[in-house]
Amino acid sequence: MMEEHEELSERSGTDEADSFRLHMVTWNVATVDPPDDLTSLLHLNSPKSPDLYVIGLQEVYSGPLRFVSDIVFDDPWSHLFMSTLAPHKYIKVSSIRMQGLLLLFFSKLEHVPFIRDIQATFTRTGIFGYWGNKGGVSVRLSFYGHMLCFLNCHLAAHMKYATERVDEFEYIMDTQMFDCEKAPRIADHRLVFWFGDLNFRIQDHGMHFVRTCINNETYNLLWSKDQLLMMKKKEPMLQEFEEGPLDFQPTYKFDLNSDTYDSSGKKRKPAWTDRILWRLRPAASPSDEQDEKGIGSDAEKVKQLGEDEEYPLKIRQDLYTSNMKYSISDHKPVISTFTLELRKMYETPLVRLQAEGDWSADIDAMVLYSPLQLFPSSSWDWIGLYRVGFSSVSDYITYTWVKDDEVALNEEIIQVYVSKEEIPVRGGECVLCYYSNTLHCIIGISEPFKVHESKVAIEEGLMPENINGLDQTVASEDCWK
Repeated sequence: MMEEHEELSERSGTDEADSFRLHMVTWNVATVDPPDDLTSLLHLNSPKSPDLYVIGLQEVYSGPLRFVSDIVFDDPWSHLFMSTLAPHKYIKVSSIRMQGLLLLFFSKLEHVPFIRDIQATFTRTGIFGYWGNKGGVSVRLSFYGHMLCFLNCHLAAHMKYATERVDEFEYIMDTQMFDCEKAPRIADHRLVFWFGDLNFRIQDHGMHFVRTCINNETYNLLWSKDQLLMMKKKEPMLQEFEEGPLDFQPTYKFDLNSDTYDSSGKKRKPAWTDRILWRLRPAASPSDEQDEKGIGSDAEKVKQLGEDEEYPLKIRQDLYTSNMKYSISDHKPVISTFTLELRKMYETPLVRLQAEGDWSADIDAMVLYSPLQLFPSSSWDWIGLYRVGFSSVSDYITYTWVKDDEVALNEEIIQVYVSKEEIPVRGGECVLCYYSNTLHCIIGISEPFKVHESKVAIEEGLMPENINGLDQTVASEDCWK
C-alpha cells in the first residue's frame, strides 16, 4: 500500500530531509456520544508515534441545547480526543466546527512553534447553503514552511447524486478563501488532504454480488463501479487527487452496535462512503497560461518552482484501512497514516522565552523573551502560563498581554511582568508560551520550570481547601504526567 508521488524533485546529496508521521481519521459518528476508549482508533500502542493527528468527524450531535453548550465548552468528542492525547504530549493546535462537521488538528509539543499562519474556515452546501448539515470545514497552516491544508467534507447523500457530490466539492474548492498571500485558495497549498463522508456509492452491482465480494474479500471486483473512482476518470479536479487502494470492507451502512450490514427494510447497499485522499500541488511552469484564481505571473511561478526544488516534499501512504472495532455508529471509522519527508524551511523558533528567577504566588514574576527573527508583533500578543501536559492553546492557567506588561526593553531581551495574583498558590510544573495574534499560533515555548507552593498560603491555612479555580486546575497536574 505504498504510494509515492513520482513528480517530486530529488534532493541534492548535501540536503537533509526530515520525516514526519501523520495519522488521519475520518468518521461519521451518527450523532452518538463518543466511546470510552480511543486507543485503537489512534494507534496509541504503536511503537512509532505520529508527529501529527488530524481528526475529521461528521454528524457530531448538534441539537439546539447541545450545540449552545458546545459553543461555550468543548464538545464531548473534542474533549475526549484532547484528554486522550494530552498525556502523550500532544496539544490541539486548531479546530473548527460547522454544525455536525468537526475538524481537529493535534501536534506533538516539539513541533508547535514551527506550525504557523493557522487559519480555519467553512463552507455550507446543505439546504441551499443556509444550514450546515453538509459542506466542508478546513484548517490550513505552514508546517516548517510548507503550506498544508486539511479539508473535511460531508457531501450530498443517496446513490443518484454522484454528480451533485462532485459539484459540491468543486464549489468548496473554488470558494474557500484564506487571508494568505502565498496560498489564498485550497488548491494553492503545497499539500492538500481531502477526506470525510464523501457519500460516493457502489452503483450497478446488485446487493448479492456486493456482499459476496465483501465476504470473499475480493474488494477489487467492486472498484470499477465505485462512483468516486468512476467520476475521477472524467473530472480533471478529481484527477489531481490520489488515493490508496480500497483494500478494506466498505464502511457504510451497518446496524448499530454490530458488524452486520444494514438489515432494515431499506437494506442499503454497502459502500465506501468514508475516504481519505491527498493532492500534491502540480509543479508550476513559467510557460503555463496565467491562472486568474491562482499564481499568475511567470516570475511568481519561477519563484515557486525554485522553492519547490530547494525544499522538496514527498508523501508516502503507509496505511489505509477501516477500524471494525467501533460499532456505535452506522459508519466505521477510516484511518490512514502517512510519512511526510520534507526539508525544513526554518528550524529556529521566532521567540525564545524563559521564567526569570523563582516563581510563586508570593511575589510578582518576570518573563524574559528574545525575538530570534523578525515577526509581525501585535498589541494583542500574549504570553500564557500552562501546566506541563496542557491539552490546547486555550488551556492556559493565566496569561499576560505582552505590550501592556513590558517593563524593560533593549534590542535583545524584553521583560514582561506577571502579577503574583495570577500565579497559582498550589504551584506545579509549568511552561510559558508566546502566542502571536497575527500568525494565530504559538511561536515560542519555554523549558519546563517549577512554580513553588505559596508559603504565605500554607502559613495562613489556605491550602488546599480554600484555593481558587485556577489552582484547582494546576492541582490536577499529576493526572497529566
